[in-house]
Amino acid sequence: MVPAAPPDRPPRSGEGAPRTSTPLRAGGRDVGRYVHRPVLPGRMSPRPYLHPLTTLGGVPVTGFLPADHPHHLGAGVAVPDVAGRNFWGGPTFVRGRGYVERDDHGVQEPVRGPEDGPYGFTEELSWRADGTELLRERRTVAVRALGEDCWALDLAFTLTNPGPRPVSLGSPATSGRPGAGYGGFFWRAPRGPGRAAVFTADAEGEEAVHGRTADWLALTGGRWTLVFAGATEETRRDPWFVRVADYPGVGSALAWAERLPVPPGGAVTRLVRTAVVDGRPGRREAAALARRLAE
Repeated sequence: MVPAAPPDRPPRSGEGAPRTSTPLRAGGRDVGRYVHRPVLPGRMSPRPYLHPLTTLGGVPVTGFLPADHPHHLGAGVAVPDVAGRNFWGGPTFVRGRGYVERDDHGVQEPVRGPEDGPYGFTEELSWRADGTELLRERRTVAVRALGEDCWALDLAFTLTNPGPRPVSLGSPATSGRPGAGYGGFFWRAPRGPGRAAVFTADAEGEEAVHGRTADWLALTGGRWTLVFAGATEETRRDPWFVRVADYPGVGSALAWAERLPVPPGGAVTRLVRTAVVDGRPGRREAAALARRLAE
């Protein structure tokens, strides 16, 4: 569910053309923007995204169209394999061949909303490929202040199969690339002058936390820290996909080792809450922030 404490509410939609973006404010300050209807270059899978996002102190915390992975679009929801169609962007991983450029990209198209409420906004998205709707999504985004140097972003989504046949979600890992189980909520952070660091309540480093479950996980770039917490039982069961050596990024993996089936009329719901912090809190402070996210 969305947060119990009211965040700063975005402006309500007016009459006329659909809203293309929504500014985000926390603690009376601008902290970013959600883009509903993006215009993207090259071979992208068009989808809404959160970028730019900053700390309350104005430090950037999202990366966008980076040279190493130009299909990374700030923070949002993306799946590399929905019934064999790519909703992630970039090349598709093919068993026995590796990553291959294919004409198999889908699109996340807003079909209703955004509808503003006391806790943020909700919109409905159609996940379409080759003229067929594979999934219908209801997504809620909410923002609230947690203190003078911290704010929280809640991103909830429900993916429903509207068709008469089962649909399954996959990843490069389910197609034969071990450890590449990404897909679902994903946050691409910006590169900094040094390597980012990652830790949980009882582990530290990419090798120790990648592919494992944890109630919360912190990624820090020195001037900023992100504390991610799965806010539902299903979300807490998803392993964390973590990168710090190649690039800084964190995701909550829907199909880590096995495909996730969605029967006709069935739904998959997840909620990730993220604390965006100025500076570099230690493990004890990060754990306290995770507890506040759960309140």
